[in-house]
Amino acid sequence: MGARILVLNGPNLNMLGVRQPQVYGDNSYADVVDVCRRAAAARNAEVEVRQTNDEAELLGWIHDVAREREFSAIVINPAAWTHTSVALADALVIPDVPVIEVHISNVHAREAFRHHSYVSPVAAGVIAGFGIAGYGYAVDRAVDLS
Repeated sequence: MGARILVLNGPNLNMLGVRQPQVYGDNSYADVVDVCRRAAAARNAEVEVRQTNDEAELLGWIHDVAREREFSAIVINPAAWTHTSVALADALVIPDVPVIEVHISNVHAREAFRHHSYVSPVAAGVIAGFGIAGYGYAVDRAVDLS
């Protein structure tokens, strides 16, 4: 196997398909996991996909990447924490692996508060507005950067 990618998802992404389908589409969280797995398999890579509504848990997973050195890159949809969490931005530099930020919607075409990201300055790239297909693009690019 090649690269090993950790895909992290923040709050409310477990509600995909239920929460605002006009914004996020009607795909489920299981569909996101499937997109990530297919993208990784196409590149002979491994992927692990996780979601949490608890910021402390998310930070712990990022810290584990630094301690355990099991993953070669992180793909992250921080959801609302994108716009609020300095702690998340600080944590993402600890593992010293490439980080790809992904968003299902085009956050720049939405409310003004969504235009700022604390994650973008520490990310190798940002993919936004392509629905859940963006996860496939992000995993593919993460493999390239690993």
